[in-house]
Amino acid sequence: MIRTFMRAVVLAAALPVVLLAGTKFTSTWAAPEARGVQLTGKKVVVLVMSPDDSLRMSGEEGMVDQLKPRGIEAVAAYRTIPKEVLKDTEQARGWFERAGVEGVVVLRLVGNDRRTTYVPPSWTEGYYTSLWGYYGYGWGAMYDPGYTRQDHVVSIESLVFSVPMNKLLWAGSSESSNPKDSRKLLADLVKEAAKEMKKQGLAVR
Repeated sequence: MIRTFMRAVVLAAALPVVLLAGTKFTSTWAAPEARGVQLTGKKVVVLVMSPDDSLRMSGEEGMVDQLKPRGIEAVAAYRTIPKEVLKDTEQARGWFERAGVEGVVVLRLVGNDRRTTYVPPSWTEGYYTSLWGYYGYGWGAMYDPGYTRQDHVVSIESLVFSVPMNKLLWAGSSESSNPKDSRKLLADLVKEAAKEMKKQGLAVR
């Protein structure tokens, strides 16, 4: 089985602190073949698909640091494949195969947005909890329109491929709301990814 996942990607260093924080997977998928694949003790390349070289390199190293203690022989893609051939499919494939790579963990930032959410007034507290408590309040109270909240939402695509099989083993799309920093984003992503993979019968520590 797949014994681990990834410690994700180091995103922008200065993410704004807003109101709430949290990561959730909006969708996941696992191939039937994933149950028969063992990556523990195997060579796995971690790849952050980003045109920003410094972001890609730091993100890959961040994942490697978290995969190695879990028994994965992880290596950053930038240490394995020359930059000039990285985006060439056939040349990159040759480098992966010659290096004896068993798996590739890919992360790609697919969204970095601000979303506005309307928050209505609470109907479960104070005068709202009983008819007659509200009755007297409602006639004399001013209109409460609630309020709007702006969230910073980071969307990440996470993929696990088998190189020998040339197949996608596991995929997930996640959203992180108002991440305080890249380390928190990484920790939340790994935690939620592990939960989703376990739901689909994959062994993850």
